[in-house]
Amino acid sequence: MAVVKPVEKSTLKPQEAWHQARLIPTTGIGGQDEQERRATSSLLAVMRAVPQFGRAVLFHLGAPAGRIDTFIEVRFLDADDKTVIPDGAVVVERGKTRWVCLVEVKTAGAALRPDQVERYLDIARAKGFDAVLTLSNQITASPAESPIAVDPKKTKKVALRHLSWWQVMTEARVQHEHRGIADTEQAWILGELIAYLDHEKAGAGGFDDMGDAWVSVRDGARQHSLRLADKGVRDVASRWEQFVQYLALGLCQTLGRNVEVAWPKKLDPAERLNESVRLIVEQGQLAAVVRVPDAAAPMELSADLRTRLFITSVEIPAPREGRAKTRINWMIRQLKDAPDNLRIETRYPNAKETVSATIKQAREKPEMLLFAADPQREPRGFRLLLGREMGSKRGKVAGSFVNESKAQAIDFYRTIVQGLRPWSASAPKLPGQVEPASA
Repeated sequence: MAVVKPVEKSTLKPQEAWHQARLIPTTGIGGQDEQERRATSSLLAVMRAVPQFGRAVLFHLGAPAGRIDTFIEVRFLDADDKTVIPDGAVVVERGKTRWVCLVEVKTAGAALRPDQVERYLDIARAKGFDAVLTLSNQITASPAESPIAVDPKKTKKVALRHLSWWQVMTEARVQHEHRGIADTEQAWILGELIAYLDHEKAGAGGFDDMGDAWVSVRDGARQHSLRLADKGVRDVASRWEQFVQYLALGLCQTLGRNVEVAWPKKLDPAERLNESVRLIVEQGQLAAVVRVPDAAAPMELSADLRTRLFITSVEIPAPREGRAKTRINWMIRQLKDAPDNLRIETRYPNAKETVSATIKQAREKPEMLLFAADPQREPRGFRLLLGREMGSKRGKVAGSFVNESKAQAIDFYRTIVQGLRPWSASAPKLPGQVEPASA
């Protein structure tokens, strides 16, 4: 007689294998227009529903504090009686103050069109509105910089501002994960926007490619054949700026602090780009500096297209007290978790050349970093650098420039920069108290 085994009850709850319902679903996005419409409506609705997030976004546009109202597909007639339909509008009101901004949105790889944005600037000026906001996956150094060129006359009375979707995602994550949303329902709504924007179907990703000219410019730099007038060089320089901003915003999302790229303040965007082009052509390099609040020093990034190395570095001033070897040991002690191939360059006063060794060598023999001609000479500072073979592929896949460089920069910050502490002098000490003589 066959024995029937009892059916074991599963400890797995059935809902654990189900797809969770989403406030903003990604299903049913049929094309570019639908993708842009859904992204616009989702963002503007959440800006109104979660005022803390809305104010964080509008802060970049110079909007006043107040009650936020948002609208999509607003309609106007232009000077030729033709219908003009911006993707959305934001209205902020507080007492008698009223601030209005028109919104133009692009998703995925779609680029902003100058003629379209200029029409919205004309409408805004005619209606007495304050600003026009463009949103796309193009990343700029600041909201005041636009990825497109428009007639300067059209921005005299109306501010043109730009935000990337990566910047929007950064603000959402900082408010949700680091600042905290007190209202639980608002926190859930903002979390749903993050989940939506994070999905590939939303078309609201970060930086993902160095462009069509990347391979030819990279190879041309190695062959010393690039020219200042080469169009591809300018495109790579522009994409390098976007990549570094993308990296800084990514660190901001993780750390919850305002991480910034330290571009030269004296240069306007066009001059800054010209300098990057010149650096590529003359030295075959891309360079930038990233500042993290309260870090011991800025993190320097350099992509050497000729040697195919991506170099991350940080420079730390040496202590101003103690013998030369004592100051060197102070630096070595802070690098206990550093990889063996981290290089230390020690700078000395009145000497052009540095004294260099790997951290592995310095741990075993610290005197290697002393100034050979004068071992008593006190070091001025230390430069810690790590160079790895540069990713060669395009896109964000494993082995690509974007993927490998981002991973190296984050790893360098985690293992080196965040643990560094600048030297500080000890507080002056009073002499020991003298006991009064006994009678």
